[in-house]
Amino acid sequence: MQKTNYSPLAPAERSGAVLAAGLSVLIPDTEAGLRLDQALARMFPEHSRSRLAAWTRDGHVTVDGRICEPRQRVWGGERVSIAPPPGSEPGHDLAQAIALQIVYEDEDIIVIDKPPGLVVHPGNGNPDGTLVNALLHHAPQVAAVPRAGVVHRLDKDTSGVMVAAKTLQAHTALVRQLQARTVHRDYAALVHGLPLPSGTIDQPIGRDPRARVRMAVVASGKPARTRFRRIEAFEGCSLIECSLDTGRTHQIRVHLTHIGHPLLGDPVYGPRRAALSGPLAGFGRQALHAWRLGLVHPASGKALQWQVALAPDMAALLERVRGAGT
Repeated sequence: MQKTNYSPLAPAERSGAVLAAGLSVLIPDTEAGLRLDQALARMFPEHSRSRLAAWTRDGHVTVDGRICEPRQRVWGGERVSIAPPPGSEPGHDLAQAIALQIVYEDEDIIVIDKPPGLVVHPGNGNPDGTLVNALLHHAPQVAAVPRAGVVHRLDKDTSGVMVAAKTLQAHTALVRQLQARTVHRDYAALVHGLPLPSGTIDQPIGRDPRARVRMAVVASGKPARTRFRRIEAFEGCSLIECSLDTGRTHQIRVHLTHIGHPLLGDPVYGPRRAALSGPLAGFGRQALHAWRLGLVHPASGKALQWQVALAPDMAALLERVRGAGT
């Protein structure tokens, strides 16, 4: 464990690689009276407060040798030690030459048009062959960024635009924008039935108590809000646009099922009946595509927006549905 007194170095001079190796510093008197997570966020601005708080709750942060809660007050002079968990270190995942559909890239961020079927993070059943593995090959510097820079994700079978950070500073800025709900994410979806012309679904989402692998609207869940508007109506289904105000797991899929209009082709939240037929036959995933993303660039401060066309399989499905009604 490296020991040093705290000094207000620029984030670029105190890299995530140094912190990943372990660090022990004295909390300066200027942080007196703050919560521990607030003080740490000011001392290590390249890491988000939520990340530091999570490390603290998980026992990877100690104050004078004791495990503490993020809300504990500090008064200056305490020695705080940080030992990030396994998986925070560079090189945890394998770099693989997987093709990426790059929409935009600069020194700070990369915007991807993710195809359906591509898993974002390695995990059980998908140890490699993921977007993270592709990012590590395309931009090796993201190995020093948590989760290889991925700040939000799309389900394996959801297609469309998403952003990843290439530096710790960009990662922290994007995470904070997501927390502040200033990142704009719009989706195109084909759903069963005829929903209202527009509406807002404001219902909490948590683990389904009857099936823990699923999410559901539950009173004990986290706040979640989805706005939607109907674009086109067809025989038995509709094309809608959804906008996320929050980013809960499976949020759109759960919310649309909750109001009685599940996504076409959704194997988890869709209706339990025979396979899709007619023009809908053969579509093997949930009909959901992230078509627009807007955010403030973490370095320039400029408001940016990207739009991507429907994935080819979903575009073909929409054309079949339109053709069936003529």
